[in-house]
Amino acid sequence: MMASLFAVMLVPTNPVAHYFYLIFHKDPFRGIYQPNAFDLSIEIPYFTILILLSIYGLHRYCLTYLYLKNRRRAPKPAKEFADLPRITVQLPIYNERYVVERLLEAASRFDYPRDRLEIQVLDDSTDETRFLAARRAAEYAQNGVPITYLHRDHRRGFKAGALEEGLRRAKGDFIAIFDADFVPPPDILRRMVHYFTDPRVGMVQGRWTWINQDYSPLTQVEAIMLDGHFIVEHGGRNFSGRFFNFNGTAGMWRRATIEDAGGWQHDTLTEDSDLSYRAQLRGWKFIYDPTITCPSELPVEMNSFKTQQARWAKGLIQVAKKTLPEVWRSDQPLAIKLEATFHLTSNLAYPLMVAFALILWPAMIVRFYQGWFQMLYLDFPLFVASTCTVSGFYIVAERELYPRDWWKRIIYVPFLMATGIGLAVSNAKAVIEALAGKPSEFVRTPKYRVEAHLESWERKKYVRRKIGWIPFVELALAAYFLMVTRYALSAENYLTAPFLALFFIGYAYMGSMSLLQTPLRRLWTALPSLAAARVGRAEPVT
Repeated sequence: MMASLFAVMLVPTNPVAHYFYLIFHKDPFRGIYQPNAFDLSIEIPYFTILILLSIYGLHRYCLTYLYLKNRRRAPKPAKEFADLPRITVQLPIYNERYVVERLLEAASRFDYPRDRLEIQVLDDSTDETRFLAARRAAEYAQNGVPITYLHRDHRRGFKAGALEEGLRRAKGDFIAIFDADFVPPPDILRRMVHYFTDPRVGMVQGRWTWINQDYSPLTQVEAIMLDGHFIVEHGGRNFSGRFFNFNGTAGMWRRATIEDAGGWQHDTLTEDSDLSYRAQLRGWKFIYDPTITCPSELPVEMNSFKTQQARWAKGLIQVAKKTLPEVWRSDQPLAIKLEATFHLTSNLAYPLMVAFALILWPAMIVRFYQGWFQMLYLDFPLFVASTCTVSGFYIVAERELYPRDWWKRIIYVPFLMATGIGLAVSNAKAVIEALAGKPSEFVRTPKYRVEAHLESWERKKYVRRKIGWIPFVELALAAYFLMVTRYALSAENYLTAPFLALFFIGYAYMGSMSLLQTPLRRLWTALPSLAAARVGRAEPVT
């Protein structure tokens, strides 16, 4: 039976192979297809994975429905402070030589009363960033900006540790946080702080916007992915009364909320989501205002993007393990408990996607010989539920943000779907590590201050991380799906070809860019020194 199966895989249009396949799968008395143990060993995991992916896909439908139903419930401050309260702005940085001056310049322009403002530069840097930041902070302080520079000679607790140490010295009743790749506008503090006139409000989150969205196809895809998160996910959850999370930056906390929830803790890679769930379980109200925007810089290099996504995937699973038991023991409504579970476990889809990719080819062969009718009423609805929800989810977000020309942006949606598939290997590794309890350091995303289309990042230096084995697995999967697509076309299974092409494009793009960008960057970095060495050799010795 195995020999006949592999014959079909290798020569799908060979009538002899088809003949032997049918011999092994027909009842000799009734002449109809009879699945055997091998078929069931393929079909059971195939349908199990597809059903689980479909459930998460249907959850995207639910979030989209919640957003569309409740979008007119976007919050507004009930009233304003007569006397503005004291705010501490925290700027956590680590080796941010290219963007730290831009961040400090933006912070110096806050239009908040200086006698009610405190700015903390929380620097864990080990490179020249610490000299740039210290010098700039001193210059602004001399000009009357209430800014202080705090440097740690260790990274204990990573970002959460820096925020925790800064909080001990903070004088403000409210804490605003901005990461190094953000450029907060002057009025953002005033727009956020008035929500806290409601004593139940513990956190206010603004929406991220993008400085360099048009830099490359990759940044276009990243922008659409995050637009979906901020418009549909945050909007659907917050406006309908579900829990949602602080995004680590571009938000403001009531200091009492942080302390009441147990403070910043270091046992997950997403300390922001961890604190968010602990605070909301304590009864604090969270606000998401999509009209409060803060520009940020998207990663322009593939390995940085993958590192960022893997950190978020691993961190959310860590938070799920830590807080979901408490969520289900709480007296929160069932709708909140279910949404929290879907939110924090959504990245389990990535190892499922890798397993699905590996089993898809033999499953296609088995399902093909069971007839089109079964595939039509079983496979097709599950495929729609697990994949088509993605396009609808992001189209709604783009239409909300860009009502006049949203259609120009949705041309990137197929590429976005391919990119999401391509992330499956690296994110699956991160999820499995989180499930196994394997700790890892907080790997921050390098920022290059690339804002315009023609600007280059290749010559800018950062500590290089090893590429590892993941790009080679991605390229192997790309080759695998190229063969699967060929099989589908030769078997005249044309409806599956576009779906299979997304897998091929996603894995090929991820693997090739991960490998090619690293030597390209090293080449650009080495060129000046090579040229200088060549000039030095050409000069006469004196």
